Amino acid sequence: MPARRRLQRVHDMNIVTEHKISGEPIDTKAPKRPVRPVLWFIIVGTLLAVLVGGLVWFNYFRGQMIKQFFANNKPPPTAVSAAEAKSEVVPNLLTAVGGLVAVHQVDVSADVNGRVTEIKFEPGTRVEAGTPLVQMFDAPEQGDLANYKAQATVAQLSLDRAKQLASRQFGPQATVDTAQAAYDQAQAGIAKTEALISQKLVRAPFSGDLGVRKVEVGQYLTAGTAIVSLTDLSELWANFTVTEKDSGNLKVGQTVRLKVDAYPGRVFEGKITTIEPQISADTRNIRVQATIANPEKILKPGMFVTTTVVLPDKPAVITVPETAVDYTLYGDSVFVITEKKEADGKTSLSAVRTFVQTGNRVDGRVEIIKGIKPGDKVVAVGQLKLQSGAAVSISTDPAPQIPAQPPRY
Repeated sequence: MPARRRLQRVHDMNIVTEHKISGEPIDTKAPKRPVRPVLWFIIVGTLLAVLVGGLVWFNYFRGQMIKQFFANNKPPPTAVSAAEAKSEVVPNLLTAVGGLVAVHQVDVSADVNGRVTEIKFEPGTRVEAGTPLVQMFDAPEQGDLANYKAQATVAQLSLDRAKQLASRQFGPQATVDTAQAAYDQAQAGIAKTEALISQKLVRAPFSGDLGVRKVEVGQYLTAGTAIVSLTDLSELWANFTVTEKDSGNLKVGQTVRLKVDAYPGRVFEGKITTIEPQISADTRNIRVQATIANPEKILKPGMFVTTTVVLPDKPAVITVPETAVDYTLYGDSVFVITEKKEADGKTSLSAVRTFVQTGNRVDGRVEIIKGIKPGDKVVAVGQLKLQSGAAVSISTDPAPQIPAQPPRY
């Protein structure tokens, strides 16, 4: 057999016919088997668990360190001014607003028409009742007065003669009656003319202070034209109104205290003299009038006044300084100072916010209806820097005065 055929036979026998031998080349490498997915999930999950655990431990460790830091570094107590809640009788006051009017005040005017011939007063001076103020032209009336006086003289003489003759039975009684009537008529003319003359001389109707002059010499006045104002300042009326609800607490004779802007800090006192018997149907208010003595004449009609009626006292109530109350939309509150013992045996003070129900405010103090009891210490100044439970220390500095503190009644 030729050598070429033997080689081909050997080749075919090794590659194709040999048992358990594939037809692939002998030098080809088998591929690697892939890693299972479960193994990858285990690895990634382990890494995430370690990472999350590390973050949790870090946050816990940081929180403990911060807590320990603040526990060992407490801020110093806040210095505040303290005041004690007192049980006291608060004046029962009813406040209202009103105005002043003079008991006697008028614009002096003429009763008749006429021309001013003389002004007999100085503006701003005080005059007594009956003092002449303005003289008006009265020459015609003076002439009529002289005429009537002459007639009266003639009538008097005729009456005397008629009476003498009648007494001697030389004249009738009718002559006496006629003479008497003529005399009476002359006297009536005199009285009427004197009244007209008196109207031409304008006098002060009462004692008081004159105001600004409103006329001039030569000016023709008509009846009712204002000449000058005349005011008696020795006594004034204070008119004010109160609500229907408060009207039942008012009585004639109750004391009324007044304050005016012109004299801050001063209090003027009077008595209720009139209470309107009718309540206004429009406002449901009642009008009240008090009489005020004004010996210094410093109060003027027209002044705006704040009136305070002193009512009978109420039972004692709890009060605190007005500065101690914190007014918010959530309610009124105060900081009550409490004492507690620390672990080392020392005593510390803390301020706890306590909500209260407030009432009236009088003389810089607030009535506390509910929330605290007498003897409790509250923060009077410095509560704006506090939170409930904050440590405080009581300052030895005196508390500042309340701005615009009203006088005590």
